[in-house]
Amino acid sequence: MSNAFWDDRYAKAAAEGMAVWSSEPNAWIAQVTGTLPPGTAIDLAAGEGRNALWLASLGWRVTAVDFSATGLSIGRTRAAGAGLELGWVTADATSWVSPTPVDLVVIAYLQLPAAELSSAISNAIASLAAGGTLALIGHDSENLEHGVGGPKDAAMLHDLEVVRSAAAGLDIVECRRYDRTTADGGVAIDTILLATKPVRE
Repeated sequence: MSNAFWDDRYAKAAAEGMAVWSSEPNAWIAQVTGTLPPGTAIDLAAGEGRNALWLASLGWRVTAVDFSATGLSIGRTRAAGAGLELGWVTADATSWVSPTPVDLVVIAYLQLPAAELSSAISNAIASLAAGGTLALIGHDSENLEHGVGGPKDAAMLHDLEVVRSAAAGLDIVECRRYDRTTADGGVAIDTILLATKPVRE
């Protein structure tokens, strides 16, 4: 989907006083990053910035990156209202690399075809400092038949082995399918990846 599609979706939701995504951080992202010491972070494909804002509230120095300028504008407004300072970069996750290595990269529900997702993961790895953490969550291919919600196009769902292969070179803490209970009590199946960039001697 294009940035124009997402610009339009975010703008329509905002005009109705709504948000496309929850204002709360993703629960798994909060779980695995909440105990890390605050440092520098990137929320890649940040959308309206829910995870970026949450990290900033914990003392992280965060840059939110998304190809939708409208989504980021909504996030910037929310940040101002909360008295939070973040960086905002309008860029495509499949081609953008941070000019300065960071301690954490978060990718939540960046649903792309395998080659493009692999590029985004590679860029995230290139953006990490040695010892930095990558936390990724997205709708898994198994969700199409066995879970609820998420894209209905199989090409846009995460394949566990594609994600694992893209993360080659990292120290993988976990890379597996993850059952997530939705607000209405259903079960969605996600791919999760938690990994760190090795410190070379």
